[in-house]
Amino acid sequence: MEIAVLLKQVPATESMIEISDDGTAIKTEGINWVMNPYDEMAVEEALQIRADAGGTVTVFSLGPEKAAEALRTALAMGADTAVRIDPQGKPLDGLATAKVLAGELKKGAFDLILGGHRAVDDDNFQVGPAVAELMGIPLISMVIKQDVADGKIRCTRTIDGGTLVLETTLPALITTQRGLNEPRYASLPGIMKAKKKPIDTRPLSETGTDPGEPMVKILAMRLPRQRKGGRILEGDSVGEKAAALVKALREEAKVI
Repeated sequence: MEIAVLLKQVPATESMIEISDDGTAIKTEGINWVMNPYDEMAVEEALQIRADAGGTVTVFSLGPEKAAEALRTALAMGADTAVRIDPQGKPLDGLATAKVLAGELKKGAFDLILGGHRAVDDDNFQVGPAVAELMGIPLISMVIKQDVADGKIRCTRTIDGGTLVLETTLPALITTQRGLNEPRYASLPGIMKAKKKPIDTRPLSETGTDPGEPMVKILAMRLPRQRKGGRILEGDSVGEKAAALVKALREEAKVI
């Protein structure tokens, strides 16, 4: 089975984020960059499927030179090959990214494509579904369990208030949700081997795909307001504390 995984490099959640001087991006200096956690689950699931069904796992990323670090992490985990498309500084929104990735995937013969259901930096939930639409293949999103057999994939996905079981023929694209698996740690031999594996790097201008102009542009970024510290209401009983709370809500917060 030929499997592809889409991944993105994102700031680690513990990174201190600062807005750049022009107010439309974040400062990249001093940030710890990691593979998007949901994409890490996609890599892990691809490796488990390969272990059962055989084949190869190829990881794709559209990003600058530093994105190679995330690809090498996937290689260290056990992926066979890696492809990085260099955007060459061109601004790309979710749809434009999907156009480029879909164009590259069409050049292969992949039975299954996996990716995280969202990236933790922009949270737009768009790339995976858009790639499936552009390729004309079925999509099952937010998958927490899957089973591949007889040219089909059966998935359990989360819905509001429960789960839903869906089945479709391959080729197909699925996006991963928390609970699907626990990604493995790369072993030291795997890390050493990954350093020697080449990454197939292709500039955007040579992919043959025109992503067009981004439909979404960032006009401004602002940090959330600093929240004031809470306070403990005084009172000798629950009733007195409740009365103090109501008074504060009415006279200070003016919400009742």
